[in-house]
Amino acid sequence: MGWIAGARESGYNRSRKKTVMTANARFRWGVDLLAIGCVAPFGAFLVPATNWPAAVKAAVGGILFFAFEILAIPAVAIMGKDNYTRIAARFLGWVKMLKPAEHVGPVRHAIGIALFLLPIVPSYVMAYAPAWLPDHSPWRLWICLGADAMFLASLFILGGDFWDKLKALFIRDARAVFPGAAK
Repeated sequence: MGWIAGARESGYNRSRKKTVMTANARFRWGVDLLAIGCVAPFGAFLVPATNWPAAVKAAVGGILFFAFEILAIPAVAIMGKDNYTRIAARFLGWVKMLKPAEHVGPVRHAIGIALFLLPIVPSYVMAYAPAWLPDHSPWRLWICLGADAMFLASLFILGGDFWDKLKALFIRDARAVFPGAAK
């Protein structure tokens, strides 16, 4: 205890400057942690190519795969409530821009329906004529990825009214109302 009192008397504590993180510095650190958390899961795909023991590969791969969840908590703690709400508001504003239009015209609807139904074709080809698209074909993966992308794009092209129609499929009491039958 004597050396602490001596340090205080000698001015040791007065000469040390107290460093305080500014809001911008906390924001940068938090965003950096979130960015690392978003990029790190892609590193999990490189782990199997290493010469590490299986247990180490599993541990490192798991940590990298769940890096966003692991780093999100300290990132939000460092950022603070104000900076977190600033990021959340900006992200939600970006997500709202992706919201599909409510009503679409007849041409857009026809294109959307075609894109919605065309991905069924590769599935039928693979099921009923597997020789046309065999399992070992290098085109099979690309055709399936293209079909999935086409299906997802069709949901945005068809608009919000179509999303409501899809939602109605899962509601037992929902009824279809046709434009001509409404009169």
